[in-house]
Amino acid sequence: MGQINLYLEALDRDVKNDNENPSIGILFCKDKDKEVVEYTLSRCMSPTLIAEYQTKLPDKKILQKKLHEILVITKNLTNRSMIS
Repeated sequence: MGQINLYLEALDRDVKNDNENPSIGILFCKDKDKEVVEYTLSRCMSPTLIAEYQTKLPDKKILQKKLHEILVITKNLTNRSMIS
């Protein structure tokens, strides 16, 4: 988590434009270990969601579809908060 947070912070500070939302990180893990995940995320201050565990990387098309769905949801939430 420390490494991914470092990269996200650097991206947001040095690359992201002012009109863009904060960057998000997606972490893929080879093995499922609930205890390690709980310890790792216990002090994380950022919102963190664990969607599902899989034992192998999803097909590229499925991964692209899921990422697109996340972007659409995020865009809709952002638009709603701007309207409120």
